[in-house]
Amino acid sequence: MSTSLVIAAVDGSEHSLKALEWARTAALLHGGGLMVAHVLPDSAQLYAGRRSSLHSASEPEEYTDPVSEHIRDLLARAPELPAEVRYEALEGSVPEALRVIGAEADPRMLVMGSRGRGGFAALLLGSNSRAVASTTTCPVVVVPHAGRVVEASGEESAGRVVVGLHAAETPDDVLAFAFEEAAVRGTAVQVVSAYAVPPSTMIGVDSPFAVIPPEGLADGGDGVPAEREMLRSQTERLAPFRVRHPHVPVEQAAVPGEAAGRLVTASRSAALVVVGRHHPTRNVGPLMIGSVAHAVLHHAHGPVAVVPTRTEDA
Repeated sequence: MSTSLVIAAVDGSEHSLKALEWARTAALLHGGGLMVAHVLPDSAQLYAGRRSSLHSASEPEEYTDPVSEHIRDLLARAPELPAEVRYEALEGSVPEALRVIGAEADPRMLVMGSRGRGGFAALLLGSNSRAVASTTTCPVVVVPHAGRVVEASGEESAGRVVVGLHAAETPDDVLAFAFEEAAVRGTAVQVVSAYAVPPSTMIGVDSPFAVIPPEGLADGGDGVPAEREMLRSQTERLAPFRVRHPHVPVEQAAVPGEAAGRLVTASRSAALVVVGRHHPTRNVGPLMIGSVAHAVLHHAHGPVAVVPTRTEDA
């Protein structure tokens, strides 16, 4: 994987322009290049095919694409740009074209909006965004539309990178991505794990959860056994990443209930939520995405990174 290139998938919609701005900032943080990828509309692709089949020199060589021109104008007015910015006009269906460019360029990440020009206004997640996040071999960051974004509840909790962790199942690729993103942002990683509990009227689904520092795991604490065991498993699993990123603060949370809902709640004050695409040992097929990633993509209030694993895509 390239350590610096960021691909922004755009179609001219407000959703994709928001993703473009997020991608521009990410490329600057990583000190790398920005590739703006635009899948040509059907009319442009049909024109190119017609011109090629007719071999007519009287036809213009290029089809004027107003989306590409608009994007170039926008970036020309940006306050700062990465050292390298290039543009790619792609042909084919949106999911397949982006899957191919993601495999060929092998970027740090591919960034896109949660919805494009198509679909109904009430959609939480467009079909193209879901398909790209489910199949592309590089991490995909989906930036939600304005209707799903909420302001952080306070400066103290804003800006963390939140990662969902099942200590025995989450691949290293997911944790590595979360720590690297926190490192370039100069912020903390908040690790959230969920454990099942019997139904109880005393536990509210939306109740806040406690964040435990490593030093709070000493014997004699007040945590329930399931919570304390999960925190210990977290600590063991996170140890090599703490060594690799000694300047990244780590916050641990073991919470009762369902993982996706807790991650959606945490997304209200997160710079980024990181989830694995699906369980790496389950044969769910290349076009599937795990239930946690699926739910978080649909409901998160901020950007979500869906990270595949190298073994999964080999």
